Amino acid sequence: METKKQIVLLAGTKETRIALSNQLQSILGDYFHIRSYSSEEMLPTQLENEIVILSSYLIKREVTHCLSESCRVITARRTVNYEYIDQLLQLPEGTDVMCVNDFPQTVEQSIQTLIHLGINHLNYHPYYPGVPHYQHADIAVTPGEMHLVPKEVKRIINIGVRLIDITTITEILGELGVLDDRATGISERFTEKIIQLSKKLAHANQKALQLNEHLDKVLNGVNDGILSFDHTGKITVFNEELKNIFLTDSKQAVGKHIKQIIKDKELLHFLTNTASEPSDQFFTINDTNYMVHRFALPAENTVIATFKNTSTTISMEKAARYELKRKGYIGKYYFSDIVGDSEAIVQTKNIAKKLAVTDLSLLLQGESGTGKELFASAIHNESSRRNGPFLAVNCSALPEDLLESELFGYEEGAFTGAKKGGKQGLFEQAEGGTIFLDEIGDISVKLQTRLLRVLQEKELRRVGGTRVLPIDVRVISATNKDLASDIKKGLFREDLYHRLNVLYLKIPALRERKEDIPLLLNHFLAIRTSKKMKVENEVLGHLINRSWTGNIRELKNTIDYMLAVSENEKITVKDLPQEAMRINNDERVYTAETFKETAATSEEIPLIAPNEEAAIMSCIYRNYLSGKASSRKSLLSDLEALSLKLSEAQVRLRLDLLERKGFVVKSKGRRGTRLTENGLVYIKNELESL
Repeated sequence: METKKQIVLLAGTKETRIALSNQLQSILGDYFHIRSYSSEEMLPTQLENEIVILSSYLIKREVTHCLSESCRVITARRTVNYEYIDQLLQLPEGTDVMCVNDFPQTVEQSIQTLIHLGINHLNYHPYYPGVPHYQHADIAVTPGEMHLVPKEVKRIINIGVRLIDITTITEILGELGVLDDRATGISERFTEKIIQLSKKLAHANQKALQLNEHLDKVLNGVNDGILSFDHTGKITVFNEELKNIFLTDSKQAVGKHIKQIIKDKELLHFLTNTASEPSDQFFTINDTNYMVHRFALPAENTVIATFKNTSTTISMEKAARYELKRKGYIGKYYFSDIVGDSEAIVQTKNIAKKLAVTDLSLLLQGESGTGKELFASAIHNESSRRNGPFLAVNCSALPEDLLESELFGYEEGAFTGAKKGGKQGLFEQAEGGTIFLDEIGDISVKLQTRLLRVLQEKELRRVGGTRVLPIDVRVISATNKDLASDIKKGLFREDLYHRLNVLYLKIPALRERKEDIPLLLNHFLAIRTSKKMKVENEVLGHLINRSWTGNIRELKNTIDYMLAVSENEKITVKDLPQEAMRINNDERVYTAETFKETAATSEEIPLIAPNEEAAIMSCIYRNYLSGKASSRKSLLSDLEALSLKLSEAQVRLRLDLLERKGFVVKSKGRRGTRLTENGLVYIKNELESL
């Protein structure tokens, strides 16, 4: 077998040696044995009668001592590796690119090679170790010298070691005397590389076209007008909605200067403002109002503006609010609905507004009737979640199992009667909004544990389910209890308390803000009646001096009562409800003790009268058990026995009030006034509680 002739390759670096050796092996390996060396590793001592290929003119000085006069030396001309240039071709025209190599000469060679190959749409900036000055760019291109690229560069395009070009390959083949044998194969190999690159670029171009078509559909499918233009003012995006706004076709607008399309000087000034900060401004364009939002993309030298039709936006917000309201998922109250100018309430409102801007859990502490739900709703409407749902649940109003399924939802088959497909709980329905847990101190230890997980993990599992559902809900809770005391008694979990009590707000009792009572009185009168009611000063004094254990709710009920019984658009002292009913003439107040001391026959059933309404209902109940009818006259007589002196007109008005509440039914004739089922339940509960 004939021994192969040898070719010696001398290169500067190991990486260059390997790349060029592989290239020569693929072309000449069938005919010649390739030996390669690099000055970075180790050079041969002396070469005699060899065909030597130098990787560049720069290496010639370093290897002269190795070469005898008998050697045939060819200095390679190098070009870019075609496999990688598609990355450069995909960069936008005018992109600044750092060209990085080991020496000034190699940098210049790389730049000139790229330009001669037609990759001349980029701005090249030379960089090499020790360069005195250089222009920074976010992108660097280098022929395998990635370790030389400055650290601040964001993207590196490695186009690989420059390969030997086809002219040098032809020269080598000629020197070796095999040009005729290998020319066709070499030509086909280079042509194949070009075709592969073309396919690659065609595929990338096809993907770009598909992406552009997709983006066009997206841009034209939105309700807002979208405009973009470059630093020269040339329009690059003009969607279909803008066609309706400016009455100009998008195909005619793209590519034109913005001044050719937009004639409004104020709008032009706003859009072309050089400030990089996003900004918004209201404009009227062709008799339609728009909110224009402008922001810049400095890296792309592009400005983008969106045009939002304010009428459409308002309609959409109204529709969303209506849907939430229809479901009852809306905060009805705002801080403006909290009446009062006392120092106590003003300070509380100011603190509440500050607490509204966070998403942290909040505990409201206050007596019954102080307006805890009012504050919760106002805080929600002042927060970033104002457009989300607001759900309120009274934790003391539902049994444990029902409250659990209401809060956390359930899966199909979780229990008997569970809906097909399961049901979302209130936490899920409050997604993106606020849930208000009133009377939180009344929930069971079992529910406390489940609620703790929701607050800790921001996720829940439905009753009977295995899926873990993430939630985004702010929790506001409220109580009139001393939870710290309940923790000591083991009735409330301390870890849950600290999760709920990240933020805290104390709602003042009405007795702590009595100077607000006149304002509250006028407020409730204005809500309840269109009449201009006059209130005696003595009545106002009485209201201010009461202790109001039921707070604002009790005050509101008192005002409702006075309105119901008042005459001639004037509220007087006689319209005030009795604080307690008195029996006999010894001024004894009727209590549970006096009930127990009284005989239990139907004729002797005492009147359980903590107020006038209960006294009247007690009289009706006693007559019911005795088989007697309750007329207004008989009720007057029964009430007089309690030293409760009312006129027939006042009794009639009180019966009207009881009928509106659903406790009694009035009938003409012998049947008189009777208790309804609700009325009977109310009276029986009162009896059982004694």
